[in-house]
Parts: sequence; C-alpha cells; structure tokens
Amino acid sequence: MTVEMTSGLRRDLDLLDALSSQEAIAASGLGVNRIAELCQRQKSQVSRALASMLQAGLVERDPETLAYRCGWRLFDLAAATRESHLVHSARPSMERLAGSVGRPAYLCALRGYNVAVLSAEPIAHRSRNASKEGVMVPALHTSAGRVLMSEREDITVRTAFAHTPAMDGIPSVDALLEVLRRIRGAGYAHLDGEFHKGLAGLAAPVRDFTAGVVAAVTVPVSADRNSSASNAVLKETLRCAAELSYALGHSEPSRVAKPPMLVGPRRCPTPGCRDALCS
Repeated sequence: MTVEMTSGLRRDLDLLDALSSQEAIAASGLGVNRIAELCQRQKSQVSRALASMLQAGLVERDPETLAYRCGWRLFDLAAATRESHLVHSARPSMERLAGSVGRPAYLCALRGYNVAVLSAEPIAHRSRNASKEGVMVPALHTSAGRVLMSEREDITVRTAFAHTPAMDGIPSVDALLEVLRRIRGAGYAHLDGEFHKGLAGLAAPVRDFTAGVVAAVTVPVSADRNSSASNAVLKETLRCAAELSYALGHSEPSRVAKPPMLVGPRRCPTPGCRDALCS
C-alpha cells in the first residue's frame, strides 16, 4: 500500500530542499523572495512556513542578512540517524569481536568533548548490558575519546582545553597534542587503568566515506602490553573497526595494513601520562 505525503509536509520539504541546494550553500542562505521563487509559492505563504520552522529549529535566520539556512535540529537528526544506522549495522561485527576476544566490546562516539557509549556487546552467553549504553564520560579519560579526539585540528584542541588545569595526567595542551599525534600515527589508543587497575582500554577508529573518524571500537585488555593475548585483542579490534569503516564507505578491510604490535613500556617525556603509546 502506497501512502502519499500530505501537501503541507511536501511543501515544507520543498523549502528544506531549497535551503540545502548548492545555491543556498554558496550564498550562506537564501532570502524569502528567492525561496518563494524556487518553490513557486507566494511570498506570504513561504514567510509563515519559515517562521514556524524557525521556532522548531528546522531553519535558522541570519540576523544581519535575514537569509535562511538549514537549522540545528536537522543536523541533530542527521547525526542521530547516522548513529542509529551505525549501531544496527555494527552489531554482527561487535558480537564477533566480543566472542573472539572473550571480553565485552563497546561502540562509542563523541558528544562535544565527552564520549557516549552507543552500544555495549557482552561476552557470549551473557545478557546485554544496556546500562552502559548512553553513558557519557570525559573524552580524555578513555581510549575511545582519545582516538576520537586524535584527528581534531590542533587549534580546536587548544581552544577546548586551554584553561583545563589537569587532563587525566597530561600536564599541558602541548603534551596533549603530542599524545594525540602518537595515537593518530599508530592508528589506535591504549590507556592503562581505564577500566580498573591492571585492565587497560584499547580503542580503534571507525571512519566513514569522508575518511573522518565518526566512532571508536573499545575493549578492555590486560595492561601488560607485551602479552600475546593483548596483541591478539588489538588485531581483532582493528579488524572490527575496519569492517565497520568499510560498511560506512571507507576502504576495504582487506586493504587495511597489518596491525602493529602493542608498544611496550619506554621512557615518557610527559610525567603521569597513562597512554601506552607514550609511556
């Protein structure tokens, strides 16, 4: 059975189509007259519709030029849709990861400068731990957060943490940028004591078709970076992240480089840093 859209919904979608056009993007928005012309509607009708959409957050209006653009709620809906798709498509790979390493696996994403758990896959034969899903913690306190932060622009990181006195053992923004640079180069993060003493967090990035990092796969792993078990978990975690990236339009899993070994302890120039890549 085919259900037709209501005429009001169709007209509102026409307005949003106009505001997402290349012309609107190039001009940083469109005025009421131009929108009415593109949608072949009366200016008064378009003006009333845009006023309602403005209140709902579906559009925003430049106070100086009076031009309309797509609003914040559309971007929130788009992000939620992407994450919902990611969680649904990721479940088989996350279940395989948890089963192969014998540890729970978490799919995480950034919320500002916090990390949210999108899904938590238990070890086989255990019930799903839904209490973990939706939990948010400061990004720098987790391996997933550091992976997700690792490709932010330096100026963005400096601005965000310029007035933060202590960043989970990292004494300065310069030291933080060095930690993120090492993670970016290695392709994963390993954070000692993330879950509890003796149990580190291991995280690998998930990329979409733009090659940007949109999520991270995290598993708890022994803090002993030289153990064969820890390196086996690293290999499986990287493989899972590559599978999810491929599902989002990134490179094929078969083309992912051979995973590196976890880095053993060595002298760190940053006192108190718990990241395995620089400690």
